[in-house]
Amino acid sequence: MEISTATFVISSPKVEGCPKPDMPEYAFIGRSNVGKSSLINMLTGQKNLAKTSNTPGKTQLINHFLANKSFYIVDLPGYGFAKVSQNTRASWEKMIEKYLKERENLVTVFVLIDSRHNPQKLDLDFLRNLGEWGIPFNVIFTKADKSTQRDAARNAKMFIEEMKKEWEFIPRSFMTSSVKNLGKKEILGYISELNQVYKEEKSAN
Repeated sequence: MEISTATFVISSPKVEGCPKPDMPEYAFIGRSNVGKSSLINMLTGQKNLAKTSNTPGKTQLINHFLANKSFYIVDLPGYGFAKVSQNTRASWEKMIEKYLKERENLVTVFVLIDSRHNPQKLDLDFLRNLGEWGIPFNVIFTKADKSTQRDAARNAKMFIEEMKKEWEFIPRSFMTSSVKNLGKKEILGYISELNQVYKEEKSAN
């Protein structure tokens, strides 16, 4: 699958302001400065669809983009070390949790992990939350071009090994580089598969 059209729809401070849940939806989230906006731009083939920034915490709302007029890509605020007040961070966390728990057309959450680092507790804790909430997710390792292929693969393997200590089932994961378009074909192919499943389930109901 290729994304031929992708347009910004709305930025919502609350779940209630999101578009009507009538199409499959894929949310992208990760620690601040993990390369989320760059990844979304790579997948859609547009340089400036999602606003990139060197300042962590730039994404503060639930941002919906309509892809191929048939599914939504959602850019969520990052979790972690953005330089914001404790109250603001708590507000973001509450908004994100409410969105993840209540958005009925959410097919999966793509959790972005920086492939340059060893497994981080913050990321593992977030995955644990998703598990407790019963929310499907997949893992995307980012910035594979920022280190050697061997280092990126080693860190990804270490992360998966950490997951295996708690999880019986390990979801599909992807290695990506927004600079080299690495992983684009695989992620879009996976989304295409999930779109088909969503369509079939809707027809059955």
